[in-house]
Order: sequence, then C-alpha cells, then structure tokens
Amino acid sequence: MSDISNEIAPKVLDVRPILKSGGEPFQAIMEAVQGLVPGQALKLIATFRPQPLFRVMAGRGFDHEAREIDGGDWEVLFTQQEEAAPVETSADADRPETWRDPSLHLDLADLDPPEPMVRILAVAEELEPGEVLFALLSREPLFLFPELTKRGHQWAGNFDETGSAYRILVRVGRRKE
Repeated sequence: MSDISNEIAPKVLDVRPILKSGGEPFQAIMEAVQGLVPGQALKLIATFRPQPLFRVMAGRGFDHEAREIDGGDWEVLFTQQEEAAPVETSADADRPETWRDPSLHLDLADLDPPEPMVRILAVAEELEPGEVLFALLSREPLFLFPELTKRGHQWAGNFDETGSAYRILVRVGRRKE
C-alpha cells in the first residue's frame, strides 16, 4: 500500500469562463505553471481538447493525459517530467551539438513580445552564415520559429531546468539573393 499523503495535489485551473467570454487563456495557464511547486501537476479544464498546448507544455517538461468530461469539455492533467525538457529543433537543423559555440549571447528575458523576436531577427541579419547566437527568453518564441525558417536560419531550443526561461540557439543561414 502506497503512502499517498506525501503527494502534492494538482493545481486546478478552469479556463472555461475565459474561453466562453471570448478571451485567450494562455497567459493564465502560463501563470499557473509558474506557480507550481516542484513535482506538482496542473489540472486544466477547457471547452475543447487543447492540442496546441500539448507541444508548448512538452517543451516546458510536462507530459499530459487528456480526457473528455461531461458536456464535451476536456480535462487535461499536465505532470512534470523527471528528466530535462527535450530540445526542439527546426526541421532542417542538422546536429546542433556540432554547431560552433555562440559568438553572441542575448539576455532578452525581461522584454515583452514582440521585442525579443525583433532583436533576434535583426542580430541574425548582421551575423555571417554559420555563426551561432544564443538567446535567453521568458517564454517559448512560437512566432519566431517560422520567421527563422523563412529566412533560412536553423534553431534549437528548450526550457531550462526550472521551466521559467527558454534557451534558443540560432545558426545563421546563407543570405538569400
């Protein structure tokens, strides 16, 4: 018989009122994640299966179990993974572990979007093909990824051990003529 008294109860976040009023619950979800203690799960209740959120949470080191509940709503239990968050890469990133060391380090964690994306793209335009830059961000730069790919750059990134900062390496691609 296991001792369940030491288990931490999941934090429950019901975003149905936000969704039903036409709002976007992403910020509330990220604030709830920031407030979790180590080992604590997040139980999210939504009006739909939040498929796009699964990738974001996986990048932050969370597994998920989703199930439909009464009335077509969904309950998703996000549990913290034991090992480090996996590194995500652009589709064309060939072995990031072999890239040069970064020639530039940017700490953009205190900036609000879209400023980190604007700065990374501007710096990437100044670097030579093959050079690598490192940036530290306060959140996963979902809108940056397609912009980097469109400009011919490669990227690799993940969340730090605490899940509170996103680290990204960008390898500059060949200039488009």
